[in-house]
Amino acid sequence: MEQIYHIKYLRNQKEESLRKIARETGHDFETVKKYVEKDNFNLDLRPKRRKGKLEPYKELIDSWLMEDLEAKPKQRHTAQRVYERLKEIYQTKLNISDRAVRAYVSRRKKEIGLDTKCYLPLEHPPGEAQADFGAAQFIEKGVKYDGFYLNLSFPYSNAGFFQVFKGQNQECLLQGLKDICEFIGGSSTAIWFDNMSTAVNEIRKQGQRDLTKGFERFMLHYGFISNFCNPNSGHEKGHVENKVGYHRRNFLVPIPEFDDIREYNQELLRRCQTNMRRNHYKKNESIAKLFEADQQALLPLPKAEFEVYKLEAVKADNYAKVRYGNQRYSSAPSYAGKQMWLKIGAHEIEILNQDYQKIIKHDRLYGDQKESMKWVPYLELLAQRPTALKYSGFIKELPKTVQKHLEQCDYEAKKMALKTLTRMVNHTNIETAVQAFEIAIHKGVIDIDSIWATYTRLTSGIAEAAEIILPATVPELKEYIPDPSLYDALLQGGDSKWNQ
Repeated sequence: MEQIYHIKYLRNQKEESLRKIARETGHDFETVKKYVEKDNFNLDLRPKRRKGKLEPYKELIDSWLMEDLEAKPKQRHTAQRVYERLKEIYQTKLNISDRAVRAYVSRRKKEIGLDTKCYLPLEHPPGEAQADFGAAQFIEKGVKYDGFYLNLSFPYSNAGFFQVFKGQNQECLLQGLKDICEFIGGSSTAIWFDNMSTAVNEIRKQGQRDLTKGFERFMLHYGFISNFCNPNSGHEKGHVENKVGYHRRNFLVPIPEFDDIREYNQELLRRCQTNMRRNHYKKNESIAKLFEADQQALLPLPKAEFEVYKLEAVKADNYAKVRYGNQRYSSAPSYAGKQMWLKIGAHEIEILNQDYQKIIKHDRLYGDQKESMKWVPYLELLAQRPTALKYSGFIKELPKTVQKHLEQCDYEAKKMALKTLTRMVNHTNIETAVQAFEIAIHKGVIDIDSIWATYTRLTSGIAEAAEIILPATVPELKEYIPDPSLYDALLQGGDSKWNQ
């Protein structure tokens, strides 16, 4: 990956010819040409090589050690305390030794404390940016989150954009950068970061960084140069540090409330664009006008869209649920005990089978949220065991009218209702199926045939017959009630009054 980056750097930044690059790097001409022209660095969905046992815990350990830089020396993590915290979190699932943890913590402490050299220009030309996370609370669908917001600022024009997230993992970082790039119509030529573990695996001598593979693929895909500050030296990217505070004060006070974080993020981008109408603090020109120079310098967006996700292998438990971090997600009954893949994005998690086909999608859980249960794949199993319905969470997700109807059904009627509901869901979706039940119950036709007829009308596009309102000029007719006794008399041979 580093060699590819070097080849593209020589071509795009140094503007060297392909033959000169081939001579300098030792690669043949066709190889150089192949990587210069490559513009799609999406992850290939292929089985991964097995990682070291410590790998899943490195990001968490690094975050604790980076936090220690803000703490007093006597309140910083020892290697033993790191190991104890890992045992508290993962309990019996922790499969690494305290010796391995001690060795890693010792090495990382030395690396984080290095007085490395960071090359930062005094002035940024148009097209260059700085990025950093800030912390802020927000409320989505009535739930309060201790969240984060990714800020991207352009020092030349003083323009700034940001996106809110429920975490500050690599998926959130890349999704935020991607969404901002697509909104402004291009990618920054260079972006300054601190040494966030989502981007940097290791700081080596002379300030060189080993980048995380996901961040490196993203950087190659969009073509920008990444620069990193000295550890614990936020002042070296002071412009975005100021922008973090500006965005919090002007956009996140009072605590924002919304129904969908993705829709809210699009609104934020539009508000940031409107905010650029004000004048630059010292250039006596509007930020919007100055930002035109930034936009002209941006790199064009790649033709292939970059899909932001991390792939992780998991195994479902006996309830067909999978675990990621401290949260659990449902799949489908047929996958109980089987190996699957998690396609992990900033906002969503897709559960895939071994052939990378989607089983189901969940909103990604953060904070105190422990489990996401999607009941639709379990409907067929519930239809086979209708008595289990009242003990499942599924019934609580239904409208009150449908809940009451199912509770009043006997065993066979409930079984038939659940089978019909499953059939409807497989044909369309749960929303339409529930709507059909609600309409039928409201009209008092609760037999299965009537409910299915209601569903068929909804899905076939046939309009319901409207009630005919007669005008006042039409006379009211008396109700005719037949008298069957007259027919009985005829069958018995007649009556005297009929013979006259």
